[in-house]
Amino acid sequence: MKLVSSTMCFSFLLLWTTTMLVGVNSDLASDRAALVALRAAVGGRSRLWNLSSSPCAWTGVNCSGNRVVELRMPGMGLSGKLPIAIGNLTQLQTLSLRFNALSGPIPSDFPKLTSLRNLYLQGNGFSGEIPEFLFTLPNLIRLNLADNNFTGSIPESVNNMTRLGTLYLENNHLSGSIPDIRLPTLVQFNVSFNQLNGSIPEGLSKQPKTAFQGNVLCGKPLVSCDGTESSGSKLSGGAIAGIVVGSVIAFLLILVLLICLCRRKGGKKTESRDIAPAKQAEVEIPREKATEEGNSTSNGLPGVVSNNKSNGLSGVAKKDAKSNGRKSLMFFGKAAKVFDLDDLLRASAEVLGKGTFGTTYKATLEMGMAVAVKRLKDVTVPEKEIEEKMAVVGAMDHENLVPLRACYFSGDEKLLVYDYMPMGSLSALLHGNRGAGRTPLNWDTRWGIALGAAKGIAYLHSRGPIISHGNIKSSNILLATSYEARVSDFGLAQLASPSSAPTRVDGYRAPEVTDVRKVSQKADVYSFGILLLELLTGKAPTHALLNEEGVDLPRWVQSVVREEWTAEVFDLELLRDPNVEEAMVQLLQLAIDCTAQYPDKRPSMAEVTSQIEQLGRSSSRKETSQVHGVADD
Repeated sequence: MKLVSSTMCFSFLLLWTTTMLVGVNSDLASDRAALVALRAAVGGRSRLWNLSSSPCAWTGVNCSGNRVVELRMPGMGLSGKLPIAIGNLTQLQTLSLRFNALSGPIPSDFPKLTSLRNLYLQGNGFSGEIPEFLFTLPNLIRLNLADNNFTGSIPESVNNMTRLGTLYLENNHLSGSIPDIRLPTLVQFNVSFNQLNGSIPEGLSKQPKTAFQGNVLCGKPLVSCDGTESSGSKLSGGAIAGIVVGSVIAFLLILVLLICLCRRKGGKKTESRDIAPAKQAEVEIPREKATEEGNSTSNGLPGVVSNNKSNGLSGVAKKDAKSNGRKSLMFFGKAAKVFDLDDLLRASAEVLGKGTFGTTYKATLEMGMAVAVKRLKDVTVPEKEIEEKMAVVGAMDHENLVPLRACYFSGDEKLLVYDYMPMGSLSALLHGNRGAGRTPLNWDTRWGIALGAAKGIAYLHSRGPIISHGNIKSSNILLATSYEARVSDFGLAQLASPSSAPTRVDGYRAPEVTDVRKVSQKADVYSFGILLLELLTGKAPTHALLNEEGVDLPRWVQSVVREEWTAEVFDLELLRDPNVEEAMVQLLQLAIDCTAQYPDKRPSMAEVTSQIEQLGRSSSRKETSQVHGVADD
C-alpha cells in the first residue's frame, strides 16, 4: 500500500513539474511568435535578430522570469504598421518604438498589455484617433504619443489612469477641447501645437505655458477667457475699493511732488541722468526665458527682446567721469580701437539678458558695429583690484573664448565690452523653441559645441592652477555664426559679493562648492559635465521634474543607465542617425565621469578635451566606413 502511495505521489509531482515547464516554454514561445510577427511587419534592425537563438538575446529585448518584459527599439528604422500580435507580450512593462517611421493606427490588442508601465511611441507617423483602450491599461505611468498624426479629441477616459505621471501629446492634429483632467499623479503634460480650443481645465492650470502653446486655448496659465491675464482668484469688493482709494492717494502725492519740482526748477541743470536700461533691468527677460515664453525678437536674433531699445548708454556715470578726470575706455588685446567712450554712450541699446553678474546689452554704434556691454552689479572689490583682474581676463586670447575688448570703471559704474555673438546662447538654442519649425540639432553640431567649449575652458585652466571659470552653464556658452562655441563670463566669479553669489540650486554647481568666488578647476569640470548631459538629453539641469521623483540631472541619467535603459536618456533629435549611437554613449559616460561626487575622481579639462576630440574622429571613421559599404549592420 505504501509503495502504491509513493508511486502515485511521484507521478503527480512529475506531471506537475512537466506541466509547469511546458507552461513556461509555451509562454516564451508566445512571446517569440509575437516578436517574429513584429519583425515580419516592420523590418528595420529587427531583421538582425537571430531566429535560431532565444528571443531574450535579441537586440532591444529584455526578459525576466523567462518572459519578455521590455522591448526597446528607438530609432531602429522600423516602418509600416504594427501587427496585431504585440498584445501577446502579456508581461511587457516597457515598449519603446520612438523615432521610427511607423504608421497607421495603434493595434487593437494593446488592452492585453496589462503590465505595461511605459509606452513611448513619439516621433512616428501613427494616425487615427487616440484609442480609448489605451486609457484602460491599469499600470501605465508614462505615455508619450508626441510628434505623430493623431486626430480627433483627447478621450475623457484619461481620468481612468490613476497612476499616470506623464502624458505627452504635442505636435499632433488633435482638436476639440481638453477634457477635465484631474489626476493627482500627473506631473508632466504637454498638448502644444495641436488644434485644440476652449478653456484649460483647472486641474491643469499649474502646468507651464509651453504645455499649451500653438493652440487656441485660454485660462490659467494663459490669458483668461475674458481676455485678461489669468490670476489666482477674483478680487473682492473690498479689495477693489482699496485699490481705488490707494490710486487716489497716489495721484495726490504725485501731484504734490510735481508742484514741488516745478517750484525748485530755476535753471539748475542736472549733471547726470540714469541709464535707461538700468530702469529696464528689473523687468527684462533673460535671453533663454525670452525664447521659452515665445516673446518676439528684434531682427531675428535669438533671445533679444523686442521693444526694449533705449536712447543709448549716454546716462552712464558722466558725473563720476568728470570728477575723476577720466573719460576713456581701457582697451585690451590687439584689436583696432575703432570707438571710444563717447561712441559707446551714444549707441542704441537692447537688453540681451540679465544674469548672475549684471545685465548685458547689445550696443549698436553709430558706425553700425555691434558690441555686447555687461553692466556689473553688486561688485564690492576695490576699483584698482578690478582693473588688475580684468587686465588678466583681457589678456586671455583663444578662439573659443568671448574676448574682453574694453572696460570702463568710474565710481559705482562698471562696464565690460565684449564681441557681440549673433547666434545667442546654447541655452536658447537647446530650449528656446521646441515646437514646429525648429531646426533639429544633430550630433555633429552638438559635438562641435562640446569640443569648442571644452577647448576654451581647458585654455583657461592652462593659465595657472588656481585659474578657473567659476560659472559654467549653457547660457554662458555663446555661439558664433556657424555654431562655434565661445565661452563667456570667465573671470567674473571672483568679483561677486557673497550675498549675490548664486546658490547650488541652479543645477550646475559642484557639491563641494560653498563660495562662488572660490571655485576649483575640478568644480569647473563638474559644471562642464552637467553641460554635456544637457547637450545629450536636451533637458535643462534646473528642470525640477525630470521624472516622477524630481531628481537632479546627473542622478536621473545615472539611474537610467544603471537600469540599462541608456537609449532613453538621449534627446530625440540625436536618434535620427543610428551611426553615432556608440559615440553618444561614450560621451554620456564622459559626462558621468565629470560629475563624479568626489573632485579627485573627475578628469582634468585637458583629458576631457582629448576624449571629445577622439570621439569625433571615431564617429567620422565609422561614417566613412558605412559610406564604403563596410558597416557593422
